[in-house]
Amino acid sequence: MDKFDQRILALLRKNARLSVTAIAREVNLSRSAVSDRIRQLETSGVITGYHAQVASPQKPVKAFLELFYGESRCEEFAEQMRAFPEIKRCSGISGETDMLVYIEADSMERLIEIRAAIEQYPKMQRVKTHMVMKEWAF
Repeated sequence: MDKFDQRILALLRKNARLSVTAIAREVNLSRSAVSDRIRQLETSGVITGYHAQVASPQKPVKAFLELFYGESRCEEFAEQMRAFPEIKRCSGISGETDMLVYIEADSMERLIEIRAAIEQYPKMQRVKTHMVMKEWAF
């Protein structure tokens, strides 16, 4: 394998659908020379096939937020949560935690944005995040 073969391989790795004409232009060889080289690389087993890379759908980032706000009413915060379509459920609960919020965000960055916005609510004392690592359906 010489420098031309290596350059052809690099181009095909980057884009396996690249035309012979485009490759010929990039490596400064004729179309027929590039075709011959590609055929030889396939015959010798250097190139074993071509494939499409398919992006896997990104799974949502899921988390529960514990909200601590003391004397305020749940209804006030529940209404504010409607601004975020990623928030799937809010529950006013008993105990030290005032509200439990379930979020499904497209990315960690979006989850952080939502949490930061909630932390800025008046009377919000603390927000605690619990990331969903694994789920079981029953």
